[in-house]
Amino acid sequence: MGLLSAVLGIYFAISGNFPVAIIGLLWAVLFDWFDGFIARRMKDRTREQEAFGAQLDSMIDIVSFGVLPAILLLSYGNYDFLYIPGAFIVITSGAIRLSYFNVYGLIDNKAYLGLSVDSNGLILPFIFLFESFFSHTSFSIILYASLLVLSALNVSSIRMNKLSGRWIYVVVAYVLIMTTVFGWII
Repeated sequence: MGLLSAVLGIYFAISGNFPVAIIGLLWAVLFDWFDGFIARRMKDRTREQEAFGAQLDSMIDIVSFGVLPAILLLSYGNYDFLYIPGAFIVITSGAIRLSYFNVYGLIDNKAYLGLSVDSNGLILPFIFLFESFFSHTSFSIILYASLLVLSALNVSSIRMNKLSGRWIYVVVAYVLIMTTVFGWII
């Protein structure tokens, strides 16, 4: 379902329907949180099944939180050549971040090294809330700069606490509220 949300988000980003693309991104985050929640509660999985699930999750994450934001940037920038480096950086930093996590995991079961890529899917919709306050050109620069900052944080060596447990309720509430807001914008 997360991959479907991301693909729909990509479609609507390409079409220039940014509020619906953002809704796709939000739901990709929600499904990403729930797939981990469900996987941790499944008993009797073999190591191969766990490894397969982890790889599949990372592949979906790169589409949801790397490719979709990159296409949002390209589309919002009217596919101008100057937006290609930013799109490349977004996808590359996401791939590096996910590959690093797949090899090294958490620092101490409580923290990540760098900002997790699904956080991009929570922060980017918040940034889009302010789109109407700026001209298209100004907001495209803000979007570009914001995605570069997020990309730098994804591959940074800063310690970021893992949000888990009851944070799921916060994420669900955030996604539902933001979906309502962007649905109203449509």
